[in-house]
Amino acid sequence: MIFVSGHSKWHNIQKTKGAADAKRAQAFTKIAREMIVAVKEGGSGDPNNNSRLATVIAKAKAVNMPNDNIKRTIDKALGSGSNENYESITYEGYGVSGVAVIVETMTDNRNRTASEVRHLFDKYGGNMGASGCVSWSFDRKGVLVVDDEDGELEEDAVMEAALEAGADDFVNDDGAFIIYTDPDSFTDVLSTLEEKFKFASAQIEMVPQNYIKIDDEENVKLFEKMIDLLEENEDVQNVFHNWDDAE
Repeated sequence: MIFVSGHSKWHNIQKTKGAADAKRAQAFTKIAREMIVAVKEGGSGDPNNNSRLATVIAKAKAVNMPNDNIKRTIDKALGSGSNENYESITYEGYGVSGVAVIVETMTDNRNRTASEVRHLFDKYGGNMGASGCVSWSFDRKGVLVVDDEDGELEEDAVMEAALEAGADDFVNDDGAFIIYTDPDSFTDVLSTLEEKFKFASAQIEMVPQNYIKIDDEENVKLFEKMIDLLEENEDVQNVFHNWDDAE
């Protein structure tokens, strides 16, 4: 049964897509770090035998990371020369107006990362909370955003293909087609659809169950600054929140 969400996060992706394009090298570095951890923890450099690696590769391809970079990173992770020891740590808290924020990091120094993340929460009107304080109000889902900048795709055709591939949810948000999947079926749905469509984004995300509006323009600026600086931090992999910034 398909459930069409009343709200998507494509407006957030649109806002950050240009910035991500401008900082492509930084994006590649973060994805490479994630790939190294996926290979080491999954025990394989073959995405067919390592679902976590397959997920990271999908994310890399969505931001046009060259295949040579992907192969080189996997080879590095498999080789004896790779001495990176990163751990995944998730921080949770609230921004201004009670907006819930989840910060996924990958770090080789948890004290440094915790201090920097906490500092940004505090500086911009928020507060970092205990593990689980906001994640209960998010659902972990695979999220595929189909790129239709030229307006050439038919909504019904995209939806039909997504449902046939095993998607759980489909949303048309101002011409952006957003496909939601169960995390366990994400790579299967992606592999079925990637030959048909170009993706603007493809990754496992924390999707809010509800959204909150920020009460005034000054608080909007504070929150945007906090999110921007969190995303720029080299240890931060992903930032998810439930701010409704739709105009």
